[in-house]
Amino acid sequence: MNQAQVYAVDQQVDGIEYSAIVEVVERYYDALYRCDLALLATVFHRSAQYFTASSGELLHLDLDAYFPIVKQRISPESAGEPYDFAIDAIEFAGAVTAIARMRCSMLAKDFIDLLTLIKLEGEWKIITKVFHYTNHVDNE
Repeated sequence: MNQAQVYAVDQQVDGIEYSAIVEVVERYYDALYRCDLALLATVFHRSAQYFTASSGELLHLDLDAYFPIVKQRISPESAGEPYDFAIDAIEFAGAVTAIARMRCSMLAKDFIDLLTLIKLEGEWKIITKVFHYTNHVDNE
C-alpha cells in the first residue's frame, strides 16, 4: 500500500483517527475483492450513496440497489485477479469528517474512488462513494 498524505484542520485529528480510516478502507477493498456483502456492510453508513458519471450518464445508487450488484459478480479473488488498491490521500475536514482518495484496478477497469467518511458513535463509516473508471487498454 502506498503512503498517504494526511492534512489535519482540527487538533483532535491524530494518528489514531488516520489508522481507523485506513482500517475501514482496507476492509472495503477486501470486501470488494471477495464480493463479501457481510464485510461490505460493516464499512458503509446505512444511508450511504454511490455515484459515478464515467459512462456519460449519472449512476446514483443507495445500498439497497448497490449490494445486489456486488452479490451477482464473480469476485476478483475467485477470478484470480491481483489484489490492487492504493491510498493516494486522506484529508480530514475536522474530527468527524474525512475524504480518502483511492485507486484500484479490478473487473477490467481502473478506478479512482473518492470516499467520504463520517465518524458517528465512535466509528468511521463511508457515507458517499464518488468514483471514475476507465476500461483497461490492451497494449498488445
